[in-house]
Amino acid sequence: MAADDRLEDDELARRLREAHRRVNAVLAGLPADRKERLARRYLTICDLAKRDPVRAAARLDLLLASLNGDSDTPRAPESTPGD
Repeated sequence: MAADDRLEDDELARRLREAHRRVNAVLAGLPADRKERLARRYLTICDLAKRDPVRAAARLDLLLASLNGDSDTPRAPESTPGD
């Protein structure tokens, strides 16, 4: 592993730790099925980070955006239910 790779891994590790804190904070207020889904999503990203850090970082960005409510899914607030 090159020194530059290690720096990127450290940044990813720092971001994963921060995501862990945020996920734990969010889990307290969710129903059981959503808790499980969010926890699995986070664990999947952690596992992916071992094999493909670049892809894991991209998926982590999406997870963090969803925790912030910055989602562009069809269920965004401006969409009507059923669309």
